[in-house]
Amino acid sequence: MTHYDLHCHSTASDGALSPETLVERAIQQGVDVLALTDHDGTEGIIAATQAAADTPLTLVPGVEISVSWYSQTIHIIGLNIDINNVALQSGLAALRHYRQQRAEEIARRLAKAGIEGALEGASQYASKTMLGRMHFAQFLMEKGYASDTKDVFKRFLVRGKPGYVPGQWTDLTSAVEWIVGAGGQAVIAHPLRYKLSATKLRRLIDDFKMAGGQGIEVSSGPQHPEQIHNIASLAKRYDLLASCGSDFHSPEQRWTELGRFLPLPASCTPVWSVWQ
Repeated sequence: MTHYDLHCHSTASDGALSPETLVERAIQQGVDVLALTDHDGTEGIIAATQAAADTPLTLVPGVEISVSWYSQTIHIIGLNIDINNVALQSGLAALRHYRQQRAEEIARRLAKAGIEGALEGASQYASKTMLGRMHFAQFLMEKGYASDTKDVFKRFLVRGKPGYVPGQWTDLTSAVEWIVGAGGQAVIAHPLRYKLSATKLRRLIDDFKMAGGQGIEVSSGPQHPEQIHNIASLAKRYDLLASCGSDFHSPEQRWTELGRFLPLPASCTPVWSVWQ
C-alpha cells in the first residue's frame, strides 16, 4: 500500500529540517508520496524535488495558505500546484510581506514587555522569505523565557499575551482561487484544530465549496479514531475528497512525526484518486 503524507513543513517556513533533510527523513519513515506544504510560500519545493529525484519518494508540490474567515485564522492546503503560476505567487508574496509587518509588530510588543532584540533573534532561525511566530518561539526558548514550544505560545504569543498580534490574512475565496488557478486541489487543513462549533464548521465547508474547494484533511497528526470518523462523515456529506498528513515541523515534536497518523476510513475518496 502506498503511504501518503500530504502536509509537512521545512526550513522554508517554520519547519526544523531543510527540504533535503525532510525528504531523507520521509524515506526513513516509510513515506512513498510526500507533499511539502510550507506556509505561504514555495521556496523549498525545487530543492525537495531535486532531493527526491532517483529515490523511491514522489514529491508533490504544495503550499499552506493563511486565511482570515470571520476573524478566525484558517489554513488551506494546495496540492499538486504549479509553483510558477503568476497569480499564486503574487498572492503568496503579499502574504509574506504582511508576515514581515506582523513580525515587526510582535517584536515591538515584546519589547514593550521588556524583551529586547526579538526581531533580530527570531530572524536568525527564519528563511529569507518567511518570518513567523515559531521563529519568535525559538528565540524566546533560547533566551530562557519558556521551556518548550507549548509554553512559549501559552505565555507570549496567543490572544491576551504580550506578543500576540491578530492575523489579517487573505480571504477564503482568493486562497482557493489561487490554488485552483495553479492547477491544484484546495484542501481544508486540520479542521478540528480551529475549535469551531459544528454549525460554524459546516458554514466554513459551505463557503469553501462555494469558492471551489475540493478536499478536507480527514486524518492529521494525533487524532482519536472518533474524530477521524466525524470528519470522514463530513467529507462524504459534502462530497469532499479526503486528505491526510502529519503536519510535521520538527523531530522534537514526536506526536507529528512524518507518516504517523491513522489511515483514511474506507468510506473516503482520497484526494490522490483524481491525480493523473
